[in-house]
Amino acid sequence: MTTKGFTTCLWFDGQAEEAAEYYLSVFKDSRLGRIGRYTEAGPGPAGSVMTVEFELNGQKFVGVNGGPEFTFNEAISFQIHCADQAEVDHYWNSLTDGGEEGPCGWLTDRYGVSWQVVPEALLEMVLDPDAEKGARTTRAMMTMKKLDIAALRAAHDEG
Repeated sequence: MTTKGFTTCLWFDGQAEEAAEYYLSVFKDSRLGRIGRYTEAGPGPAGSVMTVEFELNGQKFVGVNGGPEFTFNEAISFQIHCADQAEVDHYWNSLTDGGEEGPCGWLTDRYGVSWQVVPEALLEMVLDPDAEKGARTTRAMMTMKKLDIAALRAAHDEG
């Protein structure tokens, strides 16, 4: 059996096309794919958007206008690995616009999708072989919403 990769399916209540356009504006390396429409067979109104394919930073998604039966929650989130503070700021500011800030780099966007905006440097500092440096970094992270690389680095390097 050959697998051709994975596509993440996001269930919306009528906002799939709007959400795809929004995500395309946030992620620089993105593209819109096919848009499928309901026919007279339903269950949605004929001609309305059923599915929207899109790709963000190489990850494939399909938005489905499935109705109000299911909603997003924090049990599933998408990690955005950021090279520097400018990337952290861009994704954080863009995705919290109309959304909600959470602790430790987590946020919920305007559609209820959960994201983790994670600087690559954080993993290096938290996983430092010197356990005390990792612990100081973790304690600093626990006090933050948007992660601040300079403050994390200062906590890591103190002592």
